[in-house]
Amino acid sequence: MQFGELKRREIITLLGSAAVAWPLAARAQQAAAVPVIGYMDTASASTTAHLVEAFRRGLSAPGYDEGRNVAIEYRWSEGDYDKLPALAAELVRRQVAVIATINTPTILAAKAASQTIPIIFGVGVDPIKFGLVASLNRPGATSRA
Repeated sequence: MQFGELKRREIITLLGSAAVAWPLAARAQQAAAVPVIGYMDTASASTTAHLVEAFRRGLSAPGYDEGRNVAIEYRWSEGDYDKLPALAAELVRRQVAVIATINTPTILAAKAASQTIPIIFGVGVDPIKFGLVASLNRPGATSRA
């Protein structure tokens, strides 16, 4: 065996190992990606700190802890409802996994911003009347509004 042939084999082995390891490393990085939740409110962070804390506790119960295995992007309109469409659009551009809203104006802004990102809401108006859900039995079904 010649020196050049040995080097060629080492290089081919190295490239082959890298070709196998690179997709595995890429998949590991993708698997490690943390889901992002968008959270919208019409008030300020200080006004609704107790609601945010309750939201975090609710996420923690099934094992989702902010900063560990989930991230939360907060958007506050500070009482300016005209900001809501832009705030919802920011969350859509951020490609959040879900948008959590707290009241009717934020629900409607989130729904107008995206037809594909799930919206979670706890309070609001009649969700069927406003076209937020198709039915209470199947809220995830497409509404006709």
